Amino acid sequence: MRPLFLKLRQEWGVPMEVINDGDVTALAGGLSLERNGILGIALGSSEAVGFLDRQGRITGWINELAFSTVDANPDAGTDDWSGNPGVGAAYFSQQAVDRLAGPAGMVFPADLALPERLKDVQARMAQGDPAAREIFETIGVYLGYTLPWYAEFYDMESAMILGRVTSGEGGEIILAKAKAVLEAEFPATAQAIAIFLPDEKSRRVGQAVAAASLPPL
Repeated sequence: MRPLFLKLRQEWGVPMEVINDGDVTALAGGLSLERNGILGIALGSSEAVGFLDRQGRITGWINELAFSTVDANPDAGTDDWSGNPGVGAAYFSQQAVDRLAGPAGMVFPADLALPERLKDVQARMAQGDPAAREIFETIGVYLGYTLPWYAEFYDMESAMILGRVTSGEGGEIILAKAKAVLEAEFPATAQAIAIFLPDEKSRRVGQAVAAASLPPL
């Protein structure tokens, strides 16, 4: 795919660079927090992950953690695309919200798309629905138990979450729960890694701003 975009750059005569969407997430974190050593995790239609090393460099690694197993339960569902069980996309995305909505007692029309289901859950939470709140609390617990696993592979000093699932109060709940789990279960990791949530605008469009900063103008 990369040569295709480079040909488009030449044909259109516009500034263009091609990097993984997860790396753009990490870069957005570096720009937002003015820090390096960041693992950026975008909770959107799937889970996009990227890493900015301690020298502030994008590594170019294939950080497709959406398809990496985070749940060792042998009964965890299998991802249709990768064939892997208990993958990150099922726990840190709109898919996670939809998966948890059923047990929380929420029923959606069969033809309602995942983004609209997320909006519905967010609206219910804004109205004080405790079941909706528990969905985001559960995702926060997932994150608290997953970050030490990610830290086994990434030399990070910060983790930043953003994306549509973190928009509004849900992001604050996810962040608070993840911190609580780390402090209770993984105190060493809690001391070593700071978890951040950017401002509301950056949560939704931070990746676009970071991507636009890449090509020399």
